[in-house]
Amino acid sequence: MSNVKVWIVEDDKDWLRGLRAYLGTHKDIEVTYTADNPNDVRQTLSGESITDAADVVLMDIMLDGVPVGITLAEEVTMATGARVIMLTSMEEKELIFRSFQAGAIDYQIKSEYESLPAAILAAARREAPISSLAAEQMREEFRRLKRMEREFEVKKMQDLITPSELELLKLIDKGYTQTEIANRLVVSIRTVKNHINHILKKLGSKGSKEAAEEAKDKGLF
Repeated sequence: MSNVKVWIVEDDKDWLRGLRAYLGTHKDIEVTYTADNPNDVRQTLSGESITDAADVVLMDIMLDGVPVGITLAEEVTMATGARVIMLTSMEEKELIFRSFQAGAIDYQIKSEYESLPAAILAAARREAPISSLAAEQMREEFRRLKRMEREFEVKKMQDLITPSELELLKLIDKGYTQTEIANRLVVSIRTVKNHINHILKKLGSKGSKEAAEEAKDKGLF
């Protein structure tokens, strides 16, 4: 097997030199390119004959204090087909999640640089599994997004339903008939029917029981 060609994109020049020297001690790895800013990377990508320029790219998430490495990861993947491993000195769930969305196949904590050679070789063989740490970070981010989605849907329903309509849904959920609801609220059956029709139009529900179940499921009562 020929040496794995590696690019390193890292804005800490001292750490970049140290990492290049460290990887240089591994016989199966050849660092063929380094850059410490996004502009140099993009200029290189715009050049000719870059298709086989790299097998694996080590990409710092934070460059010049901003997470531009995420955008660069996508650009590098599209231009070269290389496997991108994100480098980070922190465990920022949202940034890690966005990195995977951009095409990264793993991420490594900089302080654990000893694991990089194995990660690079696995990535080059296209056998790189998502590390357990990365997988947990992604699961946590999915959970966070799911909570946000639910909170949004609850707020959306709260904004659509008036207090009187919500009270009507509570009675429907308890099994009251339209006649019983009309008697309990001291209104006509026609008024109850009109309220139900309004609710169904707002929520796009097929029936009053479905609307009541949706409100209950969202914790509105």
